[in-house]
Amino acid sequence: MKRHFTGLTDPGLVRSANQDSYYFDPEGRFFIVADGMGGHAGGEQASRIAAESIRKYLESHWKSSEKSEELLKTAIKEANNAILVDQVENPERQDMGTTAVIVAFRQKQVWRAHVGDSRLYRLGTENLEQLTEDHTWVGKAMKAGDITAEQAKVHPWRHVLSQCLGRKDLFQIDIAPIELGDGDRLILCSDGLTEEVDDEEIKTIMLDSDTPEKAALNLVEAAKNNGGSDNVTVIVVNEAAE
Repeated sequence: MKRHFTGLTDPGLVRSANQDSYYFDPEGRFFIVADGMGGHAGGEQASRIAAESIRKYLESHWKSSEKSEELLKTAIKEANNAILVDQVENPERQDMGTTAVIVAFRQKQVWRAHVGDSRLYRLGTENLEQLTEDHTWVGKAMKAGDITAEQAKVHPWRHVLSQCLGRKDLFQIDIAPIELGDGDRLILCSDGLTEEVDDEEIKTIMLDSDTPEKAALNLVEAAKNNGGSDNVTVIVVNEAAE
């Protein structure tokens, strides 16, 4: 399989600062998107710490015998602890936090891990599937059947996270393997994309874009054309035969 990938971030049209961070391994082994919160300085710092801490842990332990599931869980916990330490050292940032979504190609398997509402999608030949479940109050209410998917899209609490990095009570880290076929594509993104661009439009843009670079640019531009109310970050990974 041949892997092509790229990433792109943009502050959008409303925010004066970009609190998103992303990283992709040059060898295509792993990919990270983080969406910070807690004021300009706090959000930027939280997402930066998360992306950097996860990157360092994965790089230094990649060739270890540690199972991939545990590797990802520990990387996220290390990032959470790093943010907590920064909060203590910088009390003005004590309310900062961040989401994180990760994809890792390791030991002949693809894995995903996430905390928060940054998402991972898989696009096949025709179907777009959201692989992550939003860790939000609205997400929990929808899962419980208290509100519908349509109500969730406009609910005033839709951005209230039930889990994020930067909290002592972090208890939910979702990790699972992913099955990828020839030609499948992955999209990691912050909610700056999904707040402005619905799944059907994401699918159309992806199908109309023949390279990861075009897809990422077109997704970001669509978010801005639809309002650009938040920072928007996208990583696109194409998996295809040689």
